[in-house]
Amino acid sequence: MSEARGYEETERTRPMLDATFEPTTRRHIDGHRKRTLEVGHARIVMGGALFLAVFIAIAIRLVEVGGIGQNREPSMAATPETPAVVQRADILDRNGVVLATNVRTASLYADPRQVPDAAAAARRLVAVLPELSEAQIAGKLALDNSFVWLKRNLTPQQQYDVNRLGIPGLHFQYEEKRLYPQGSLVAHVVGFTDIDGRGLAGVEQSFDDVLGAGTHPVTISLDLRIQHIVRQELTNAIEAFDAIGGTGIVLDVKTGEVLSMVSLPDFDSNHPATASDDQRFNRATLGIYEMGSTFKIFTAAMALDSGLVTMSDSFDATQPIRVGGFTISDFKPKNMVMTVPEIIVYSSNIGAAKMALAIGQERQQEFFERLGMFRRTSIELPESGLPMYPSNWKPINTMTAAYGHGIAISPLHLVTAMAAMVNGGALRPATLIARDEDEVFEGNPVISGATSDSIRQLLRLVVETGTGRNADVPGYLVGGKTGTADKLQGRRYSENSRIASFIG
Repeated sequence: MSEARGYEETERTRPMLDATFEPTTRRHIDGHRKRTLEVGHARIVMGGALFLAVFIAIAIRLVEVGGIGQNREPSMAATPETPAVVQRADILDRNGVVLATNVRTASLYADPRQVPDAAAAARRLVAVLPELSEAQIAGKLALDNSFVWLKRNLTPQQQYDVNRLGIPGLHFQYEEKRLYPQGSLVAHVVGFTDIDGRGLAGVEQSFDDVLGAGTHPVTISLDLRIQHIVRQELTNAIEAFDAIGGTGIVLDVKTGEVLSMVSLPDFDSNHPATASDDQRFNRATLGIYEMGSTFKIFTAAMALDSGLVTMSDSFDATQPIRVGGFTISDFKPKNMVMTVPEIIVYSSNIGAAKMALAIGQERQQEFFERLGMFRRTSIELPESGLPMYPSNWKPINTMTAAYGHGIAISPLHLVTAMAAMVNGGALRPATLIARDEDEVFEGNPVISGATSDSIRQLLRLVVETGTGRNADVPGYLVGGKTGTADKLQGRRYSENSRIASFIG
């Protein structure tokens, strides 16, 4: 009965239940379906967005690997270990020929913590970069660091070979490498930089701040055409006389501009670390030498300009001078009384010494001081030698300095002072800065114009009839003076080693 009753109650109440329950159930089902569709749609949209983001990231990476985005890799702050790219300015000769410039290169570094097998990576890396040490590279890659340099300034081929290895943790830093297209031709003047672009020698060091700013090229006074000629002629002379080295300078006597400066042996500015100390030594500005008989021109100029001596005055050179245990004699004695022109033409040590004594020790020292013989030159190079001269100037020093012994200067000192002897009497500092006509320094007067005219006549006589006849080039009125000095070895002069010079 209970079952029948329950059935009947259910049947009786069904219409009411249907009336109250069925519409609610349908609304619930419809809402559930709607939410399911919305969630599914959201998931599809999110999945599509994620797929698109991954696709974009892969595409960007492919572009970077392909080289278009290289300027963005790696993105890191500049530190002492990872220097910022330096846009160093070019160095040009006076005609616009490039002497130093920059090229963009890739440098290889690693994040050792990302390298899975340091030993294997080092082995593979050295296979394409054989100049590296496998042990050193393995040691670097085993460090618990986030950054180590492996090799700076790779060639494009080296970068390609490293890239092909696909070693995790290896990256490239793009930076500037200094390049010297002329190699060794202007090495002592231009100098070189370190691997981070800091000037270490020559113009690179002197103008480091200007070049580092990179605002405009630096134009120097050198003329590369003249530089080629001087280097070749100097090379020929060194070979002909079996010399250990030499230097040649061409100076514009009206402006002080150095048009050529060569020092041999030289080195390649692109590879300064491979050069010896002797190759890096700039004989033109840093070398200090006794210049021998070229100094007789200064003695004559000093004497003539003082008004105490004229061109027709004469000095007795018949006998050597003995003073303080030393003997002053002539290399090829004429044993005669000589006028000023004859002293210069025959290059008489005795005549020059007596001419200097006639002028006096104080005048000589003051004259040398005005010519800059007691201080460094003002050339725009860090390599500048300090002259050597007696601290206690005695009469014997007056006599020996008259013909270029007992006082040592650089070849640039000699050229700068001689320019004043022939340009009308104005001493202008030698410079590597190319000058415009309106920028020429007036100079400091050291002799009169009349004395300068006389000096040019004396120099011409030397080439016409004296020791400089080999310099008499047809078509030119060449004037000059030869000089020979014994080389110091320790505290004594060598009997078989000499310094030969010519200035014209």
